[in-house]
Amino acid sequence: MMQTPVLIKMGDLMTDDEFFTFCQMNDTLDFERDSNRNIIFMSPTGSSTGNTSSTVLGEIYFWNKLSQLGYCFDSSTGFLMPNDAVRSPDAAWIQKHRWEVLSDEEKEKFAPICPDFVVEVRSKTDSLKYLQEKMAEYIANGCQLGWLIDRLEEKVYIYRPQKELAVVESFDQQLSGEDILPEFVFDLKLIQ
Repeated sequence: MMQTPVLIKMGDLMTDDEFFTFCQMNDTLDFERDSNRNIIFMSPTGSSTGNTSSTVLGEIYFWNKLSQLGYCFDSSTGFLMPNDAVRSPDAAWIQKHRWEVLSDEEKEKFAPICPDFVVEVRSKTDSLKYLQEKMAEYIANGCQLGWLIDRLEEKVYIYRPQKELAVVESFDQQLSGEDILPEFVFDLKLIQ
């Protein structure tokens, strides 16, 4: 059964700090917030989806360890986007110079920054339309490259600013980090 996450209309009832505290007080639950400041309850992923996300993040981590060009983040990390949404991609990466200008206080909460690179992995219960809208939101807020990995259909949707959506139709291919993650290549066979 495909579904979108449960949305609780909160409007402007919580400040950014109050939302952060709310999330910390309910740390066994996963939340995001949309640009209208509505709270979105996220269900835990299934094991296969978690394995796929971990595999992608692991490959990004090892590339980043060698390149030392930025910082990697897992699916538990919330980012305060320019449009006021708080989003937690399955994997994210931020260029070193962009991350290092943030204050220590900003880094301890939902950092006010949109990642340069994001990955979302579709699970069996995820609505493709919802995830596509989320990917478009990342790009509209400053993300330079995004991969929506659809495990169910074995497709990858590649998002870039001011470029047409590209679709990789098979997991027998490799994805490029392009200019955003120079020389990074992800072999989709790792997640078949």
